[in-house]
Amino acid sequence: MSLFSLLKPWEPSFGLVGIFVLVAVLYARGSRRIPISFARQAAFWIGMGLFYIALHTRLDYYAEHQFFVHRIQHLVLHHLAPLLVMASYPGGALRAGLPLKWRSPLRRWQRGRAARIVAAVVLNPLFISVAFVISVLFWLIPPVQFVAMLDWRIYRFMNWSVAVSGLMYWWMVLDHRPHPPSRTRPGLRVLSPVITMTPQILAGAIITFSSHDLYPVFTLCGRAFSLSPALDQSLGGLIMWVPAAILEAIGGLMALRHLMRLSELPPRQPPKPRRGTRGSRPALQT
Repeated sequence: MSLFSLLKPWEPSFGLVGIFVLVAVLYARGSRRIPISFARQAAFWIGMGLFYIALHTRLDYYAEHQFFVHRIQHLVLHHLAPLLVMASYPGGALRAGLPLKWRSPLRRWQRGRAARIVAAVVLNPLFISVAFVISVLFWLIPPVQFVAMLDWRIYRFMNWSVAVSGLMYWWMVLDHRPHPPSRTRPGLRVLSPVITMTPQILAGAIITFSSHDLYPVFTLCGRAFSLSPALDQSLGGLIMWVPAAILEAIGGLMALRHLMRLSELPPRQPPKPRRGTRGSRPALQT
């Protein structure tokens, strides 16, 4: 089989291609307007390429017909690709890539009450961490996995939920700002991967050492490779267990680096109240 045939989409999605083109154009425009290092640009484009390969190539066919490939797909969507994209800190380039006439309305919308309420919930560190773990464990429940692999709409929602939760989580962990303005304390960013990897390691170990076939849907659909269900399942559990934990450890080390950098900065002084403002000491009368 040629490389071109492997890169051909298994189930074409014009919406997915449109999102990729839009993000790519904005980033390319922005990277020409503001200075971005080669390493950051490389991390962004490699991460985007991995997202595309996992979602819109023939890998998707093998993920539907082999459990260990399905776990590789989710490892890329949940850990590797989001980690690379967020390590490139693409926010500045994407904002710079927006046309000038779009930036002011976007700022006004961000300052609106509805946007602040949504951000307070969706960008809450606890919500992001729980969503990151649930987006993996929920789809591994055998009856849920059975339905998701047979219904293309649920299957696409499953993959997108894994990818979006991964982007949100690594955005939180790799945030390099102090708290505030960051919503998460630097120490919690370092500790978070240790907490979130624990249930995933447990689930991977259970799947690896399970003595019966937990996911017969892959036998029902026909396996792409001549592997026994037990071996296929063990490989999938190991992929969820070891490589995922390594990537989370790498993310934690990157967060530790930011913590050490922030600890060397001088402590932030609260702003002094201006004379004549509420709460300030009244001026002496002469």
